Amino acid sequence: IKVATLQTKITHHNTMSYSTTTTTTTLPLCTNKSLSSSFTNNNSSFLSKPSQLFLHGRRNQSFKVSCNANNNVSGHDKNLDAVDRRNVLLGLGGLYGAANLAPLATASPIPPPDLKSCGVALVEEGVEVSYSCCPPVPDDIDSVPYYKFPPMTKLRIRPPAHAADEEYVAKYQLATSRMRELDKDSFDPLGFKQQANIHCAYCNGAYKVGGKELQVHFSWLFFPFHRWYLYFYERILGSLINDPTFALPYWNWDHPKGMRIPPMFDREGSSLYDDKRNQNHRNGTIIDLGHFGQEVDTPQLQIMTNNLTLMYRQMVTNAPCPSQFFGAAYPLGTEPSPGMGTIENIPHTPVHIWTGDSPRQKHGENMGNFYSAGLDPIFYCHHANVDRMWDEWKLIGGKRRDLSNKDWLNSEFFFYDENRNPYRVKVRDCLDSKKMGFSYAPMPTPWRNFKPIRKTTAGKVNTASIAPATKVFPLAKLDRAITFSITRPASSRTTQEKNEQEEILTFNQIAYDDTKYVRFDVFLNVDKTVNADELDKAEFAGSYTSLPHVHGSNSTNHVTSVTFTLAITELLEDIGLEDEDTIAVTLVPKVGGEGVSIQSVEIKLEDC
Repeated sequence: IKVATLQTKITHHNTMSYSTTTTTTTLPLCTNKSLSSSFTNNNSSFLSKPSQLFLHGRRNQSFKVSCNANNNVSGHDKNLDAVDRRNVLLGLGGLYGAANLAPLATASPIPPPDLKSCGVALVEEGVEVSYSCCPPVPDDIDSVPYYKFPPMTKLRIRPPAHAADEEYVAKYQLATSRMRELDKDSFDPLGFKQQANIHCAYCNGAYKVGGKELQVHFSWLFFPFHRWYLYFYERILGSLINDPTFALPYWNWDHPKGMRIPPMFDREGSSLYDDKRNQNHRNGTIIDLGHFGQEVDTPQLQIMTNNLTLMYRQMVTNAPCPSQFFGAAYPLGTEPSPGMGTIENIPHTPVHIWTGDSPRQKHGENMGNFYSAGLDPIFYCHHANVDRMWDEWKLIGGKRRDLSNKDWLNSEFFFYDENRNPYRVKVRDCLDSKKMGFSYAPMPTPWRNFKPIRKTTAGKVNTASIAPATKVFPLAKLDRAITFSITRPASSRTTQEKNEQEEILTFNQIAYDDTKYVRFDVFLNVDKTVNADELDKAEFAGSYTSLPHVHGSNSTNHVTSVTFTLAITELLEDIGLEDEDTIAVTLVPKVGGEGVSIQSVEIKLEDC
C-alpha cells in the first residue's frame, strides 16, 4: 500500500465473507487527495478497473483520515397522441450512523448510506466485483448539507437521442471524453468510472442501512434515486464543457422511430461507444421491449406492435394507482426489494438485457448487469427515458399522482455535485423536473392509443372445464403453460366502485433463483394454446420479469420470494368479463420457468 501525505486520506475495505470460505482482498487504493484541490493532479498510483453489476453484494471504501485495507466487513455490520396504428409503425453513517442504528419497530424513511461502512459488491455467489464501487468519503462526512438548487435562467431541455443533430452529438462526445479523462485520478468523484460506481454501490448491496442491505431497485426508491443520479451526472457533463444548458438525450424506445440504439452511441471510436454491447443488436436492429435473453423469430412490425402494447399495459392498464407505478413501500427496517413498479419491470429491465453483451460476456456486461451498467454511456440515455415516463404517467390523469407517504418523501441519498461538493438529497425535492431545472423535448406517445382490441377468444372460456386455482396452487414449477379458474371478490361493479377500488390479480410467494433470468406472461380468458409471441391481444394482462441479482445479506441462498400484482379492472371491461363471477387465467413461461414456484393466487379489491 502506498500512502501519500496529503490533506485527505482514504480508507478502503474490501472483505467479503461466505459460509464456506473467507476471501480478503487488499487493493492498493491509498493514494490520497483533497476533494477541494487535488483532482487536477493526476499522480494517482491506482486506476480503477472498468466498473461492472445488475446484481447486489457488499463493498467497502472510504475517504477519511486514515488508510487501512484490512478491516473485516463483519465489524461494520455491527455499526451499522391520436395516430393511426399502422401508419405509426410503418412511418416511424459516518453519514447519519444514528439513523442506521435506530430501532426498527416503527417505520421511518431510508437514510443516506453510511459511506464509511461501504462493503464488497458481488457479481454472483462467490465472485466479487474486482474493484471497489465505493465513493470517496469527504472529511466532513458527519455534517454533509442538504442540496439547494442553484439559480437558473432557462430550463435544460433533454432531446430525443435519435433526432439529435451533429452539433449536439459533438458537444456530448466532448463532455463524455473529458469525464473519461478524469479517471486518471481514480478518486475523482466526477470521473466516468466513479460515476458508474454510484450505480454499483447503490444497487449491489455495498451499502447497509438499519443493519440490512440498501437496494434502490425493486421498490418505490427506483424512480427518485435514478432521477437524482441523472441530475448530477448531467450537471457534471455541462460543467466540463462550460455549458450550463447542456442536457442529456433520452432514448425514445417508446416510439417506433426510437426503437433502436441511437446512432450517436453506435459509432466505434466515439466516447459514447461501448464495446460490451450485443453485436447482434447494432446497426438499426429493432429493440424488443420484452426481451429476456432469448431472440424471438418475429417480424419487425410485430415486435414494434408488441412494444407499443407493452407500453400501454405498463403505463395505463397496470398502473392506475401510484403503488403499481412506483413499486412497493420500502421504509427503514424492511427487507430490500419488496416489489417492482410497472415501468421498472418492463421496459426498463428488458432494455438493459437487450443492450448488454450477454453472448460474449458471462454476466451480460455492461448494460446487462447492475454493477457494470453505468460504464456504458447509453445507460444514462436509457434512464432519461425511464425518468420521462414518470412525467408522462402523471399526464395521463385519473389517480396517477406522486406518492404522499412521508417515508417515501423523506428518504435520502448521497451525491457529489459538479464542484465536487458532497450533498444529501431527499425524494420530496425531485418530484417536479422543471423545479430541478430540466424538462423533455416533446415527442408523440403512440402507445397511449394502443389499447389491445383484437381478441383471441370469442365469448367466455368455459371455466367449468378448467381446474380451479385451489387445485393448481401451490405450483412447484412453472415449466409449461398452465390455465386455472379463479373466483372474483365482486362482479358487476359500478363506476363509482371501480373508481374507489382497483381489482388486483395477485400472485403470492413467487419463488425463484434470483441469479437467473425469469419471465412469464399472463393472459385472461384464453387457454394454454395461446400464441404468446403476439402481445397485441385484448387478453394479454402483463408479464413478470426478474434480472439476476445477488443479495449481499443472503449470499448463500439465492431463493427470492416476491408478490406480483396486476391491475385488471380495465382489462375485464375490454374483454367483456365484468359480470362474470369466475374467470380463466393462463400463465406462459418465457425464460426460467422451470425454476419458478408459486404458492397461491387471489383477486383482491384495493384502494387506489
